[in-house]
Amino acid sequence: MEITPLIWLITIAVTIAFFVYEFFAHVRTPHEPTVGESARWSAFYIGLALLFGVVIGAVWGWDFGGEYYAGYLTEKALSIDNLFVFLLIMTGFAVPKKYQQKVLMIGIVIALIMRGAFIAVGAALIDNFSWIFYLFGALLLFLAYRQAFSHGESDPANGRFMKFVRRHLAVTEEYHGDKLTVKLDGKRFVTPMLLTIVAIGFIDLVFAVDSIPAIYGLTNEAYIVFTANAFALMGLRQLYFLIGGLLERLVYLAQGLAVILAFIGVKLVFHALHVNELPFINGGEPLLWVPEIPIWFSLLFIGATIAVATVASLAKTRNDDRKKDRSRIEGEPVIHADDETKR
Repeated sequence: MEITPLIWLITIAVTIAFFVYEFFAHVRTPHEPTVGESARWSAFYIGLALLFGVVIGAVWGWDFGGEYYAGYLTEKALSIDNLFVFLLIMTGFAVPKKYQQKVLMIGIVIALIMRGAFIAVGAALIDNFSWIFYLFGALLLFLAYRQAFSHGESDPANGRFMKFVRRHLAVTEEYHGDKLTVKLDGKRFVTPMLLTIVAIGFIDLVFAVDSIPAIYGLTNEAYIVFTANAFALMGLRQLYFLIGGLLERLVYLAQGLAVILAFIGVKLVFHALHVNELPFINGGEPLLWVPEIPIWFSLLFIGATIAVATVASLAKTRNDDRKKDRSRIEGEPVIHADDETKR
C-alpha cells in the first residue's frame, strides 16, 4: 500500500479540520445536545467512515478495504467501551451536563494524539523487529483476560492516580463554569473540570495500549491504523449523548471485547510463528504450516461478536427489568373492592 507524504499530510489536515469544526460549531458554547442533533451527527460520521472504506478498497484493493473495516469495527467497539469509562469518570466528578461536551472533546483529542504516537512507535517496531508480534499477541491475551474479569471493579474518579493528583494540587470543591483553574483569595486552585480531564487523559493512555496492538493484529499498514482510529473517535462525542442510557445496558460488552482481543491475540501469535525469526523457535525458521487467519474471517468474527454481545446484553437487561417489575407488583399490598369502597 503506497501512501505518499502528501496523502498523509492531507489526511492529518482534514482530521484536524473536523475536530476544529466540532469545537467551534458545537462545543465552544456549553449546552446539552438533543437526541436529534446527536443522532444526525452520529449517522454522518459513521456513514463517512464506511464511505472511506470504499475509497480504500477502490484505490488500493479490497484486501486493504477489508483490513480497514475490521480495524474500524474493532476500534469503534473499544471506543464505546472507552465511553463507558468516560461516563463513570464524569459521574464520579459530577460534571454538569452542559459541560460534558467540552470534557469529551478534550478527551477524544488526547486519545487521538496518544494513539497517533503509539501508531508511529508500533509501525517502527514492526518494520524492524518481527518478534514484536509475539509481544503484541501476549499483551492482547493478557488484556483479554483483564477485560473479561476485571472490568468495572474500580472507580476511575477515585483511583490511586487521582488520589495522588489531589494530594499534590489545590482543588476547589465546586465547578466554576467550564474553567480549568480559578483564583480564590489570591491563591490559584484547579477545578474539578481539570481533574476530570486529567483522569480521562490517563484512561486514554490505558486504552491506547489496548487498541493499537489490537488493530496491528489486523493490518500492518500504519495509514489504515491511523484512519480507522480517527474515524472511530470522530462522532464519539455525539454517540455518548445518543446512547448514554444504553451504555449501562451493554452488560456483556466487556466480555465481547475480551473475545475480540483474545481472537486478535491468537491471530498475532499465528502470524508471528508464520514469519518467525527467533533462533530458539524452530531454529529461527518460519513455521509455514501455521495457518494465517484471513481478513474476511476476522471481519465476520468481529462483527458477529459485537452483534451477539449487544443482543445478549439487551436481552438480559430487558429480562432483569421484567423481574424487577414483577417483584415490585407482587410486593405491593392487594387492594380489594370492599376496601376501595370504604375509602
